[in-house]
Amino acid sequence: MIIDTHAHVNFNAYKEDAPDVIRRSLDGGVWMINVGSQYTTSKRAVEMAQKYKEGVYAAVGLHPIHLETGLVKIKDDPEEVQFNSSEEKFDYEKYKQLAMSDKVVAIGEVGFDYYWKPKSKQKREEFRKKQAEVLSLQLDLAKELDLPVIFHCRMAHEELTDLLKSRSDSSLKGVLHCYTGNWEQTKAYLDLGLHFGFNGLIFKMDSSEVIKNLPKDKIVIETDCPYLTPPQEEGRNEPLLVKHTAERIAEIRDVEYNDLIETTTNNARKLFNI
Repeated sequence: MIIDTHAHVNFNAYKEDAPDVIRRSLDGGVWMINVGSQYTTSKRAVEMAQKYKEGVYAAVGLHPIHLETGLVKIKDDPEEVQFNSSEEKFDYEKYKQLAMSDKVVAIGEVGFDYYWKPKSKQKREEFRKKQAEVLSLQLDLAKELDLPVIFHCRMAHEELTDLLKSRSDSSLKGVLHCYTGNWEQTKAYLDLGLHFGFNGLIFKMDSSEVIKNLPKDKIVIETDCPYLTPPQEEGRNEPLLVKHTAERIAEIRDVEYNDLIETTTNNARKLFNI
């Protein structure tokens, strides 16, 4: 059995066939944690998980890109690429009630995203401050409910480690989802006791140094479906395809595939109390 620790079958990409995708995964021996990015997708993840006795779990949280509207990616040339995000104000009590479901195993995905940004310098500074404030509130929620945290961190590793160190949460548990940091950044997260989640991005970016050197009890695997489809497949990603990432990690670490599966599944069970 494999656990996809970061899936989004609760997203609109699966609006027409989510039950089929879930059943196909469960029949193939793949369990999943469907992760929220705002209240609507968090609620949908919980509702999905509640339909299954085992194998389907949920995480609830507000992603940093949903704290602002009109975000853009400013490229090297003058062209700007717009991201149509929807703005949501974090409601602690509302998320707390949702997170109290026995099928919720984490708060997430939450964190920092400096890739997408408002157009003006003033707005960018305000946006960064808002991200830190909302992340701190969600860390408070995780601490209150004794849940691990699924971190999203894009182009902001220093900011995230600084914030986490400043809190001195000795009980902090969590995973760096879709991890692409270098070894120096990895060591800072290891000092905080965090885990590292890898997905199809490892086929596009060279994470070999990190994957080789991580303690085996700190690695979990994920898909981030419907995104980041492994190159062996085409079209929309889904939890069942997490096996490709597992095969690649086993190859990088020079271990047997079944041993890698056993290790990462045990890691996920322990981290998420599954």
